[in-house]
Amino acid sequence: MSFPHLRQDFAASVVVFLVALPLCVGVAVASGVPAELGLVTGIVGGLVTGMMRGSSLQVSGPAAGMTVLVLEAVREYGLAVLGVVVLATGVLQLLMGALKLGRYFRAISVAVVEGMLAGIGLVLIAGQLYSMAGLKAPASGVGKLAGLPGALVDVVRSPEALASVAVGAGTVLVLVLWKLLPRPVRTVPGALAAVALATLVSWAFALPVAKVEVRGLLGSIHLPTADALGGLGSVGVLGTVLAFTLIASAESLFSAAAVDRLHDGPRTKYDKELMAQGAGNTVCGLLGALPMTAVIVRSAANVQAGARTKASRVLHGGWLLLFAALLPAALGVIPLPALAGVLVHAGWRLIPLREIVSLWREHRGEALILIVTALSIVAVSMFEGVLIGLALAVAKTAWEASHVRLDVVDKGAGPVQAHLSGNATFLRLPKILDSLEALPQDRPVELDLSGLHHLDHACRTALENWSARHSSAGTDPVKVTSRS
Repeated sequence: MSFPHLRQDFAASVVVFLVALPLCVGVAVASGVPAELGLVTGIVGGLVTGMMRGSSLQVSGPAAGMTVLVLEAVREYGLAVLGVVVLATGVLQLLMGALKLGRYFRAISVAVVEGMLAGIGLVLIAGQLYSMAGLKAPASGVGKLAGLPGALVDVVRSPEALASVAVGAGTVLVLVLWKLLPRPVRTVPGALAAVALATLVSWAFALPVAKVEVRGLLGSIHLPTADALGGLGSVGVLGTVLAFTLIASAESLFSAAAVDRLHDGPRTKYDKELMAQGAGNTVCGLLGALPMTAVIVRSAANVQAGARTKASRVLHGGWLLLFAALLPAALGVIPLPALAGVLVHAGWRLIPLREIVSLWREHRGEALILIVTALSIVAVSMFEGVLIGLALAVAKTAWEASHVRLDVVDKGAGPVQAHLSGNATFLRLPKILDSLEALPQDRPVELDLSGLHHLDHACRTALENWSARHSSAGTDPVKVTSRS
């Protein structure tokens, strides 16, 4: 077996490993699970999903976009049930891929997906600001935002909290400024450099900041129990499974479309990619780890580092496995506020500010869907927020599709001629009835419906009732002409 691009793929795998390492750990800690479980998901994303067909250069692992939902699930149902939820998510993704439903995820409104990511970003930032200060965050999104002024007062009064915030803020500052440094320096991934610098400063000055708790790789893995599997009988757990499936699948397939624009290699096979994600999540669920999605930051780093085949993402999973097996104690020196800083930066990048401005100028309805989806996620929850966004997108599409036109021809003598054309649905019913009821009551009317492409039951019934009322005053019955 020959590997003509092994040199390029090997170099790219090291870059992706260095990008993935702090993010895997940070996402796990922010999700309320042991840090090692983030590494497990990254390993599975490389060694299992990375081996499968779909998108050859896309990299999978734990994602910041799932953090809020995972944290809610762990808080509500416990860590044991999380594995069952991820397992069920993987099985559903495998089923959807086998039924060739992957391509249909591209039909989801972009405004809903971007609103979902923006809402996640807002909640993630608010929650991680508490972690940056070493404080416990409120459970709800609104509570997180409302509690920030009080948290600020607590920080000012506590030297330990000030030190913790300084480490986190310094991490964010390094991440923001890293892209301004010379290219040779930027060969080191910004997240890794920021966490390494924060760790070094915390150690050098003996700062009183919390560190990552190390449990060991094998000690963190747990197989699903019968009691945990029984949780699938709960409506709440099933709703969480649907939310995981929708969000993980949509994020992965949207990421695949973005990665395809970055290279000239083979295009993504969406159904196979969905099955690859399903296989990875099934294994993660069996191991009790975090859910995985394709991650655009790691995928872009893979492409930009010169990867040519899927060997780079498989190798990156191998490097994560070697690190977790040989250097687990290294996790114990990483300051938690530094990881919180990495997640604050990641949350900010989830908020599509440029897209919101562009949509507001060109497609204001889409911009409103994006904003309402994001605010709904903050105000209610992830699942309900996404459902509200989808409902708004469907309602907007239905409204725009139900164009109807009423042309009235009144020659002063004889019957008044009314021609309806377009799509007559209940959404436009008030407009139709207002126009018809404004016709002269003492004149016969000829109603021509032959120009309608669609007439729903509500409109048909309303038109029949209007015809009966118009004729009840002694006027000749309304003559209705429809398409044969």
